[in-house]
Amino acid sequence: MLGVEEQNQHGELEPVQRKSTAAIVADQLRSAIMYGSLPPGSQMGEAELASRLGVSRGPLREAMQRLVQEGLLHSEPHRGLFVTTLDADDVTDIYLARLAVERAACERIIRHHRVEAVAELTAAQARIVSAAGRGDAIELSDADQEFHETLVRVSGSPRLQRMAQTLLVEKRMCLTALQDKYTADPQTLVDEHSGLVDAIESGDEALLLARLEAHMNDALERLNAFTPLLSEADPVA
Repeated sequence: MLGVEEQNQHGELEPVQRKSTAAIVADQLRSAIMYGSLPPGSQMGEAELASRLGVSRGPLREAMQRLVQEGLLHSEPHRGLFVTTLDADDVTDIYLARLAVERAACERIIRHHRVEAVAELTAAQARIVSAAGRGDAIELSDADQEFHETLVRVSGSPRLQRMAQTLLVEKRMCLTALQDKYTADPQTLVDEHSGLVDAIESGDEALLLARLEAHMNDALERLNAFTPLLSEADPVA
């Protein structure tokens, strides 16, 4: 029997989407960058990475070029590819761009996808509450990230999703680099995300956008107290 993922919402059959090897490798590299296994400033050695991933250099190079286009890797002449480093100005710019993307997503949600968004974001919010209750900082960051990925996804815009993906990885890179120094207040995260869900459920677009902006500004203000420490991170060459 065909799974739900193999049918669209009207019951029509569609081709099954299968990821290429390069796409799978890009996902793994992106995750390694996000969680700090490939820290900012580290060099992407083709031979070592191909061996660790069990792939040939062709798909690896294609995957790395995808991450160059996303801004997560950069090329240095005669040296190779390196994981991008972030400073305080980058963090401010990340949140400026995130606000623009998620604001657009919220506007679409309120006007076209409110019922679906409430259902999916309520579930995502429950995971934030659960992680906060366990006091697991990494799990809480994962749940926070999942909430915002869901927020953009349910807007129904693939392009907003693509933009949000890179921005959320960059945000997580900052949190990973500062994980021994910066911790968000769990109850604040619970309350702010709950407020976003409540605003969507009420259908109040102005309230939703105001709460989203306050949420972003609060997060940026907390991070700004620690972003000078980003320059202290030791890259792994």
